[in-house]
Amino acid sequence: MIRWWTGLSRRRQLLLGMLTLVVVAVAVTVGVRTSHRAPAPTEDRPGTVLLVPGYGGSTGSLDVLAARIRRTGRTATVVRLAGNGTGDLAVQARVLNGYVNSALRAGSGPVTVIGYSAGGVVAWLWDVDYGGAARAGMIITLGSPLHGARIAAIGAVFDPGACPVACQQLAPGSALLTRLQRSPAKDRPPWLSLWTDDDQTVQPPDSARLAGAVNVPLQGVCPQADISHSQLPTAPLVDGIVLRTLAANRVTAPSRSDCTALEALGKLPNLGT
Repeated sequence: MIRWWTGLSRRRQLLLGMLTLVVVAVAVTVGVRTSHRAPAPTEDRPGTVLLVPGYGGSTGSLDVLAARIRRTGRTATVVRLAGNGTGDLAVQARVLNGYVNSALRAGSGPVTVIGYSAGGVVAWLWDVDYGGAARAGMIITLGSPLHGARIAAIGAVFDPGACPVACQQLAPGSALLTRLQRSPAKDRPPWLSLWTDDDQTVQPPDSARLAGAVNVPLQGVCPQADISHSQLPTAPLVDGIVLRTLAANRVTAPSRSDCTALEALGKLPNLGT
């Protein structure tokens, strides 16, 4: 081998050396890409439920919903957002992706992501940027300003200092929301969007409506329902719809005839299916 190498001209030695470096570089690049490949769900296994808080990152009400989901035998984890949950929503989506990867590496089936308020926008951003269709069985959003909220627009214009990055991104017509709204509906996981007509935080309430999703105003199920924005994660009607959807492992629209049964299901202290 040494004789063969020394018998080559200097020009051929340089050429072969450069080709070797290229091959090594390609191999390293492929290896790095492979090692960072997103984990896939484990087939025929229940999926972890990941609950994403709203603007500000408070987890109190979602902790209650997560506990109710765990009593059905499902694994449920409340996502702790970076900082105080008012920073760049793209960063929050990256945090959620870390939770998804951890769940899938632990053997979870396709995850279910439940996004409350701005957490639903984080879920949508995660779906678009991290291939949610291949890794999520469904997404459920609760009172989420998927087309923005007037309060964010007012804050961005009249008090910019009190409107952090996430607030600016939640203003109707923001660059982030415009990008999400241009994403193809056919590439999303099954999606259930719930909202209340009594919402005084996300205005208009039907900002939660999403093309291609199963869109459900709660008063369309229980006309007398009196549910504020902050009550969404703990309202018996909402919990009943979420629990029934998880048990069925598919997204369907409830009807008015389901009102009493869903509220009863959402009030049960110990739940089966």
